[in-house]
Amino acid sequence: MDPVAIYFTGTAGVGKTTLTRSFYRWLNEAGYDAVTVNLDPGMENPSYDPDVDIRDWVKLSEVQAELGLGPNGAQVAASDLMAVKIFEVRSALEKQGGDYLLVDTPGQVELFAFRESSRHIVEALTGERSLLAFLFDPLLSRRPGGYLSLLLLSATVQFRFGLPLVNVVAKEDLLSPEERERLAQWGEEPFTLYEAARDEPGEGGTALSLELFRALEGVSPLWSPVFSSSETGSGLEDLYAACQRSFSGGEDVERTGGPTSGADEPPPP
Repeated sequence: MDPVAIYFTGTAGVGKTTLTRSFYRWLNEAGYDAVTVNLDPGMENPSYDPDVDIRDWVKLSEVQAELGLGPNGAQVAASDLMAVKIFEVRSALEKQGGDYLLVDTPGQVELFAFRESSRHIVEALTGERSLLAFLFDPLLSRRPGGYLSLLLLSATVQFRFGLPLVNVVAKEDLLSPEERERLAQWGEEPFTLYEAARDEPGEGGTALSLELFRALEGVSPLWSPVFSSSETGSGLEDLYAACQRSFSGGEDVERTGGPTSGADEPPPP
């Protein structure tokens, strides 16, 4: 059976790379053979050493120098060049094996979600057993309008790829206990989000927030995010469980490498 592939995406600076690293460690401690894939050609000074790295084929600084492009143009060109090289990347990936493939996507979500080449990359690289983990900025999420705007962006990303999706409030350690409880309630009881959006100051913003809520209300998979922190390790077990619900009906994926030191169940975060 093909490995489960998880694509970590979200807005710039939300913590995709650190969560990729933390979840990789968690899975390996649980006895799974996890493989990391970097799909960001502009990554600098990564906090981990990817098993498969797109920079071995396409590097942003080299694209910028060779084509005489500015930073933005080079990023667009690099994303298209990645699609050209993707079967070479897949060949390298097949040699790795693994139960889970953890894919760290470009820092700017639009470079991953809104380029036609990205759909080709996902289809060629990992196929159907793929899942999107969309990371929410915790500070933007605190406001009803901000939370709704991230839900809308998340829904757009899912629409673009047509894959299962898990919303993850990243860096939850930056939230106060009251803020975390409020966000959790918005996920579990969507009407409380509607009330919060209705009462949010600013007439124009409130009207738009309510329209966004109505548009998203029927998209049930978007509610109830996972809360996670790479700093504290919290929420990684919840992320694992969300993946299992998508691909294995809640059952654990069979370990190819066998459990480590008697770890029959995933360890607590």
